[in-house]
Amino acid sequence: MCETSKRKAYPSDVTDAQWELIEPFIPKVSANATIPTIDRRELVNAILYVLRTGCSWRQMPHDLPHGKTAHHYFRMWSQQGVWEPIMTHLRKRSRAAMGRDPEPSAVIIDSQSIKTAPVRGPERGFDGGKKITGRKRHILVDTQGHLLAVKVHSAQIVDCLGAPLLLQNQQGRFPRVRHLFADRGYQGPLTDWIRMHLGWRTEIVARPSPITPVSGTWVWINAKPVYRPAKKPKGTFLVQRKRWIVERTFACLTRFRRLARDYEGLPTSSEAFIQLASIRLMLSRLAPFRY
Repeated sequence: MCETSKRKAYPSDVTDAQWELIEPFIPKVSANATIPTIDRRELVNAILYVLRTGCSWRQMPHDLPHGKTAHHYFRMWSQQGVWEPIMTHLRKRSRAAMGRDPEPSAVIIDSQSIKTAPVRGPERGFDGGKKITGRKRHILVDTQGHLLAVKVHSAQIVDCLGAPLLLQNQQGRFPRVRHLFADRGYQGPLTDWIRMHLGWRTEIVARPSPITPVSGTWVWINAKPVYRPAKKPKGTFLVQRKRWIVERTFACLTRFRRLARDYEGLPTSSEAFIQLASIRLMLSRLAPFRY
């Protein structure tokens, strides 16, 4: 068994202060175990190493637990729902540290289409808007960018149909929420569905106009001067009220190389890794590493 104190730490390892925050939620070794078991902290470090570096389970470094063992515990703990209570606990602590109520009163919803590795199954499709073949990550965040819920499904499902897949199990989970911010992809009958099932008011955030107009040019067509307006420069980003927060969360998630592309065979594994990325981010804020 390899303990953290007996090897050089990786940047993805949890520190002592960070481990104290999540240790109560990690399943303990069974009292009936008759064979030596791997240290739970080392298993968490192995899982976080895969998340941060993007390596496969088979290429786990030799001074960490074996990749098959780490994958086994990752799948078992994901099926047991271990990550969500940790994420909820850290989110409440993080909001309290900011001087806010532990429970949010307003949330933001958005989706991100991501390319997949050569995985099979109906959860892989083509997003005609983004021109991406893969899966779509639907997330719900508070106004500080903390992850509240995540749902991974086929990229061919449009936002107004994918949102109920995310929101259908959220009744009563966030008692203070009364307001939902969304973009134009969620307008229509979905807003009535959200009001009926969740009691939330949906605000469709309008896209702002450019601050500085883009000048065009005059051209001659059939011996007549015609004004041709210039096209919006490709890649121009316009800050949208509240929605920039969820875009920032997506950007933070894709900093973890395992999430730069969807490599998972099952959408539930993708959701678990997104929850782990949120946990890793909040741990870094609550107990930052001191050099």
